Amino acid sequence: MKNMKDSQPLKPSSPNRTYLRKIIEKIKPEKTEKPKKRFIDREALTFICILSILISLILYDFKTGILSFLGCSFLVLIILIFFYRDILRYKPVYLKKKKMLLLLGFMMLLTLLVGRLFEHLFSVFSRGLGIESTFIHYFGIPLAIGSVIVVMIFDFHTAITFSLILSLMIGIWLKVSLMPLYVFVGCLVGAFSLFRVKKRSDIINAGLYISMINIIASLSILLILNQISFSSAYFSVVFSSINGFSVSAICFLALPALEKIFKVTTPISLMELLDIDHPLMKQLSVEAPGTYHHSMIVGSLAETASEVVGVNPLLAKVASYYHDIGKIRMPEYFIENQTGSISKHEKLNPHLSSMIIISHVKDGVELADEFNLPEIIKDVIQQHHGTTLVTYFYQKALKESDIPPSEQDYRYPGPKPQTKLAALIMLADMVEASARTLDDPTPARISSLVDKIIKNIFLDGQLDDCEITLKNLDEIKKKFEYVLTGIFHRRIPYPEIKK
Repeated sequence: MKNMKDSQPLKPSSPNRTYLRKIIEKIKPEKTEKPKKRFIDREALTFICILSILISLILYDFKTGILSFLGCSFLVLIILIFFYRDILRYKPVYLKKKKMLLLLGFMMLLTLLVGRLFEHLFSVFSRGLGIESTFIHYFGIPLAIGSVIVVMIFDFHTAITFSLILSLMIGIWLKVSLMPLYVFVGCLVGAFSLFRVKKRSDIINAGLYISMINIIASLSILLILNQISFSSAYFSVVFSSINGFSVSAICFLALPALEKIFKVTTPISLMELLDIDHPLMKQLSVEAPGTYHHSMIVGSLAETASEVVGVNPLLAKVASYYHDIGKIRMPEYFIENQTGSISKHEKLNPHLSSMIIISHVKDGVELADEFNLPEIIKDVIQQHHGTTLVTYFYQKALKESDIPPSEQDYRYPGPKPQTKLAALIMLADMVEASARTLDDPTPARISSLVDKIIKNIFLDGQLDDCEITLKNLDEIKKKFEYVLTGIFHRRIPYPEIKK
């Protein structure tokens, strides 16, 4: 009986047809009728109506009547509905998390409140200096703070739309025809400056760029309105310069608070996690050096392939560094950390060995909670193995047992990757681990191995819950091959020098 078990094939005899069937099932349209989509969800409409009333109270000039307030409310409501539809069309993932939608609304309110406060201070300041113009102090209002924070927390597209919406609302508030254009230009420069933020000094540079473009824009507006003079030009330069530096200062103050209250991740906090002096990274490098080195290579693979699937390269790198931190608890049970010739698993039964291997995911999530790692990193730790099979110990159990073991007992608990980021880390992790087994890692063998690993993960259904496409997989494969070929390149033998 035991010999018959060994001779039985463990995989389907026709994997190519299975692969083709899965592709067809993904491509073919569903026959069931889809429910009709509403123009706007009721819950979202309620939130937008409340937000429009709060914004109108900030923008409203209390010297005017109630009709002015109603007109302001209706205009703001229309603008916010447009904003909602844009998010629904291009960034629907934000609508799935109420926290992110609430944060966007809060950023709109915060930006306008800051604008109101600075407008009052600068109006008093300008009257004290005897400035004749009634609008030059508007150039100092730091309204670009909204787009600067949004681009770091959300993304560039959302920041641009946010800037446009904010500029239209400023037109309702200040009632100066060219001010919306001035605000929009400043917001655009702020968003572009921090599109790829990598260090804290980038925020200071962004403030400097905003000041420079605001000076040019304010002087241009004075020329258009034919109100240019030495005095007006001087004060417009002063207020425009204050604008940019105020944006940097407020951003430094507000960003840590927003990260803590809404539990969001920004490039600044990611850069802090990338530091090798972080307690978890230090512990990993000392107690599990093999896993540490493995994580570094996975980081290189994920970072290189991240942009082809629309994932933030910095986030992909940080997530790779921390994806296996659970191995700190029992490092000697993982082959990359074993120094002796005798494995710890030799005296254990296959089921216990598989439980130890699988437990590193749960241990990783616990360590992430202990060290307050961002939620998105915790998700990657939990999902980077999906529900894959611990193949080595499952096959070992098949050989040692007369009764076939349950395959479910040898699978990770999941869930499967829910995002492109988690899927990318899964692919990079398995490809790097498998590449170490190659005796002669030629480019052809590396290419064949990467193709085999990606195909097996796809056939196992691990990528069914994320929005990764076959085109993405093909591009990821090319990037992985390029990096691995560079890592496992051949070297010429160095001749010994004869004395």
